[in-house]
Amino acid sequence: MYTREIQTPRASPVENGIPLTGTWDKAFTQVNLLEVQRPYRFPLPRWVRDGRIKEWESFSVQDERFCLEAFLGNFKMFQTIKIFLHNKENEASYVFEKTSFRKNWRLPQKLENAWVECRASGFFFRIHTWLKANTVKLDIDIEATKKQPAFTTHLAFAMGHRDISPLVTSLNFADHRSMYAFKALTAVRGDIVLDGRHTSLDPARCTGIFRDYKGFFPYRMKFTSCGGTGFDEEGKRYGFHVAENQARDAHRNNENALWLDGRLTPLPPVRITMTGGPESDWVIQDLEGMVDLVFTPKTANRFRTNLFVAKGDLFAPMGYYNGMLVSAKEEQIQVRNQWGIGEKLYLRV
Repeated sequence: MYTREIQTPRASPVENGIPLTGTWDKAFTQVNLLEVQRPYRFPLPRWVRDGRIKEWESFSVQDERFCLEAFLGNFKMFQTIKIFLHNKENEASYVFEKTSFRKNWRLPQKLENAWVECRASGFFFRIHTWLKANTVKLDIDIEATKKQPAFTTHLAFAMGHRDISPLVTSLNFADHRSMYAFKALTAVRGDIVLDGRHTSLDPARCTGIFRDYKGFFPYRMKFTSCGGTGFDEEGKRYGFHVAENQARDAHRNNENALWLDGRLTPLPPVRITMTGGPESDWVIQDLEGMVDLVFTPKTANRFRTNLFVAKGDLFAPMGYYNGMLVSAKEEQIQVRNQWGIGEKLYLRV
């Protein structure tokens, strides 16, 4: 059975100018990667180093009716918001997005009490990370267009429950270049209004994963992730989020996690294969017998950017998972037609 050391909580993933490597179950007080000394071979001005840090926050939320994914990314050369919503009852899917090449905002360095707000014509997106008050809140308000209905949601992640145990990691790409990730699975309460129809989300049946990332990611960034949430046969809440990235020594430390009934299980590295391409089944497996899943894409969400100095290709389908997961206590979770999302990203910027 795979195991990994959960280290004593630290205030920052950078100490004495050197990025730490490890796994924790408590949020850092502050994450400022500009404290890293000489992340590159040659000394660079602060603004150049800041321009190399990519950061994003994302949300996965679902109950028996809706599956929602929301993403706010700051890649310095451009900033983007992407929202995917799938109605399981009528199989309708919606995509809302906004991209800007202006530096309108940046994500906070603390989760204790900070917020970021994005406004554009007919578009409002706000995140309030407030761990001191045991919550993370997401507010979205999008006006109707000729192609899409109006969409409004207010969500609150219950971060203060005694069983909530986040996964916090700091992983190295090079000696002084690292990435940080915070992930937590919680109950979610809130409301969704789609095309004038209101739905209340019951925290007893609605589950979400909140994720926060920052890193000196490689110039040619490759990132593939899979995640889903649900309830097992005994009614216990569970969720998982696994990824393949370019970090070193993935066996010792990685960003893969399973939560069952509030308990965190750090997972081993996984291999995500797509024999028939990303539109076909994705096979997600490890070498420890803890992850054996197949993801079947059902909605095709693809975005491409091709500029002179930047290129991006994101394929982020929603679909369902089947297979098995195993917790640290050797509890088997049978995953049957559980909705979630897969993301395959190539970014050169």
